[in-house]
Amino acid sequence: MFVAGGEVTGDRMTPEAAVEVTDVTVVYGDVVALEDVSVRLGPGRVCGLIGMNGSGKSTLFKTIMGLVRPRAGEVRLFGADPARGRRAGEVAYVPQAENVDWEFPLRVRDVVTMGRYGRMSPLRRARAVDRAAVDDALEQAELVDLADRQIGELSGGQRRRVFVARGIAQDARLLLLDEPFSGVDKRSEATISKLLRRRADDGCAVLIATHDLNTTPELADEAILLHRRVLMHAAPGEVLRPENLALAFHAGEVAG
Repeated sequence: MFVAGGEVTGDRMTPEAAVEVTDVTVVYGDVVALEDVSVRLGPGRVCGLIGMNGSGKSTLFKTIMGLVRPRAGEVRLFGADPARGRRAGEVAYVPQAENVDWEFPLRVRDVVTMGRYGRMSPLRRARAVDRAAVDDALEQAELVDLADRQIGELSGGQRRRVFVARGIAQDARLLLLDEPFSGVDKRSEATISKLLRRRADDGCAVLIATHDLNTTPELADEAILLHRRVLMHAAPGEVLRPENLALAFHAGEVAG
């Protein structure tokens, strides 16, 4: 059986879970979005979250962030309430679609600097440490040459890299990414993958909702197959076997 962080292995205790979702059920009106979901993810791990549209991936992210209150169950981030984790800047969320006015005169550097807001004073005056974190995130995301470009002038892949860089600049211990590879070019896909792998190697926990099954085995340490319930949580190669993926499609047909 697959075991993520926080369990006893032999005589040693693995690190405390970055994310611990226990028996969570979320209901919107008459629709059950998540049912009895339990997920555990340790620091330094990349986990791919795989499922059809409507399987509950975005709802799970919002529940982990504390933006959606479950009808039943509990969520803990680093052993504490999700609201505390948000306030402390320990979790960064990169949604699938950003609510952005692409015509607004906002530079790439300005967007990445937003990741530091939670660590600045109320006046949001960047200190040397903030500027250094932004410069480092721009370099990791291969955006240095575009730092002063207006955000709306960028390609789809470049925009995705900007918002991932914003999460990196935040220096969060947990990164949640909803479809970061959707509509991006090969260069951006490779850059984002390398960046996320590096963050995990530095001890960050990374949870990625994705339809891109080609990148998952190389990038992720583990994978979750979700359709309102956790159908499987195992190594990517096991989850991505055709007979196991068929479980999710069959679940969708039954639910529909």
